[in-house]
Amino acid sequence: MRPVSAPDFLRSTQASYDAIAEAYAAEHPDSLAGRPLELALLTAFVELARAAGTAERPPVADIGSGPGHVTARLHEAGLPVFGVDASPRMVALARRAHPELRFHVGSMTALDLPEETLGGIVALYSIIHVPDDHLPSVFAGFRRVLLPGAPVLLGFQSGDEDGHQRLTERYGQKISLDYHWRTPDTVAAHLEEAGLEVYARVLRAPQGEERMPRAFLLARRPTSPAFFGQAVAAR
Repeated sequence: MRPVSAPDFLRSTQASYDAIAEAYAAEHPDSLAGRPLELALLTAFVELARAAGTAERPPVADIGSGPGHVTARLHEAGLPVFGVDASPRMVALARRAHPELRFHVGSMTALDLPEETLGGIVALYSIIHVPDDHLPSVFAGFRRVLLPGAPVLLGFQSGDEDGHQRLTERYGQKISLDYHWRTPDTVAAHLEEAGLEVYARVLRAPQGEERMPRAFLLARRPTSPAFFGQAVAAR
């Protein structure tokens, strides 16, 4: 993956996570531990990726991989996988924690990959930093690099309506980090507009210190090219 060079929102996201990387990784050594629903969805993703894979076992990408714990779980499940994160500091921490795995500095807004090379994409709590006007091109990029039939698993904060917040401080560090929460319908519409077929939607209530519901969407690139034309015609 090439180093990140991108719009202002991506540069500020990169700088913010560089500033808080150590504290974030210490607080979230494994954000899926003790969360059976999230683990079940990851298992469903793994099975869909296996079903869609070829004899060459194409890799899957964990985009917004952070400290690398989701990447590691996918590896433990037997998938060839690599992580991508906009923050060089996060990538360094992931490589230190999981030296057997590949992590790259990169961005979901400009995936430096050939067409139809990935067997799946996981993006848990990373599209939350992407503004609305960039989301269609992000999902179009997902479709471009996915093999037909390959799945996508998204996780994001949700609510009764779409919203936005900017944080200027976290872990005692000055940052400039935008958070976008969206309804499952909003994200599903963007996926289908990009030619990705929504397979399942899950919405769970906040747990512990969480203040907002969590939404999860499983989608996949259709095996039939006719789906893309049908999805566009239905808009």
